[in-house]
Amino acid sequence: MKNSIALIFAVILFSTTMNAQLKPVKYSEGSQNLNGLFIKSAKKSNNNPGILLLPAWLGIDNASKGIAEDLSKLGYHVFIADIYGEGNYPKNTGEAGKQAGFYKANHEAYQKRINAALQELVKSGANADNIVAIGYCFGGTGVLEAVRGNLNVKGIASFHGGLGKDAARKTEPISAKVLICHGADDPFVSKDEITSFQQEMRDSKADWQMIYYANSVHSFTNPEAGNDNSKGAAYNPIAAKRSFGHLQLFLNEVLKK
Repeated sequence: MKNSIALIFAVILFSTTMNAQLKPVKYSEGSQNLNGLFIKSAKKSNNNPGILLLPAWLGIDNASKGIAEDLSKLGYHVFIADIYGEGNYPKNTGEAGKQAGFYKANHEAYQKRINAALQELVKSGANADNIVAIGYCFGGTGVLEAVRGNLNVKGIASFHGGLGKDAARKTEPISAKVLICHGADDPFVSKDEITSFQQEMRDSKADWQMIYYANSVHSFTNPEAGNDNSKGAAYNPIAAKRSFGHLQLFLNEVLKK
């Protein structure tokens, strides 16, 4: 009898572990083939909250995978978007800069690519009306484009992302809640860009908040960014922990679980 119970428990544990793994998802936007990753929530919920994760400029990386796994354990379906697509994956930071630069300069193309990933998250089981988009670096810029483009998300959280937009673009009302997690010493985001962003949030009547983390530069959430702040991008474990805590508070406020 004891052996039977142990076997049943082992099967349940194995099944739970298998269901909580990142799984590749092939999809497309226009003629471009894309390869995202999906991980199912480790907890059952009638509300099926979802998180769309936009990775940094090198594309889907270990950092984004780790965050997706952590969020799955907290009860969220998570889809990691592929922005560049097959044949366009950058091999180095130079190529990544060119790819990311294209989407920053062509916000409508970026919004379409983000929306394609958003639809895949819904197809994978998330409630279409119970989703938050989060992004890191280049992806942090992307989640702002999601709300500027009025995509169907309840909120967005941007971590060390670019904040600016072309001044010629019209500022539209923003209904989704906005969380900005920003390194206080990030050299890649100017004071003018921050000032313009905050004015945009006021003009759009957004419900927004911006949190600064001391002694933090760009990429402060990424363990693979090194620890030399003088390079402009570096990991800060304290800021990473605090910002993840702020994300959890935000998700608890915005999404139904």
